[in-house]
Amino acid sequence: MSVAFTREEDLEATAADLPDRPISPHPNLVTPAGLTAIEAALAEARAAWTAAQAKGDIEADRTAMARATRDLRYWTARRASAQLVEIEADGRVRFGGSVTIEREDGRTQTWRITGEDEADPAAGSVSHVSPLARALIGKRVGDEATVAGQAVDIVAVD
Repeated sequence: MSVAFTREEDLEATAADLPDRPISPHPNLVTPAGLTAIEAALAEARAAWTAAQAKGDIEADRTAMARATRDLRYWTARRASAQLVEIEADGRVRFGGSVTIEREDGRTQTWRITGEDEADPAAGSVSHVSPLARALIGKRVGDEATVAGQAVDIVAVD
């Protein structure tokens, strides 16, 4: 059915019943930057909730209130479960550190291993629970690992 044949109230009711954002079953390990980002997102969610509530006419803006409430629940839970991991350089690929790999075709890639909320593969960071991170954690320069079915060499660890 086209949206043209629905009432505006029906659309708002659907948006108001937003499902919760899924919470990962994995430990919520965070870097210092990741913890700062979670706290900023929590503050933003609180501000959005306060702004939506302050409008007075909640019926007119149920969608904004639903989104703000959902985000507030998510970021509150993520902050409560955050486990700050201090980064210790020991020459091994580890949480919070960076690793440079060389693929069989000669391409090199550098990845930083972070918490799930901080991970952004386009920016060069991957979650500690990703297959890539799991294959590399604990390795040293000169070690070989299998990533996506291909052998890679560890060429640098920071």
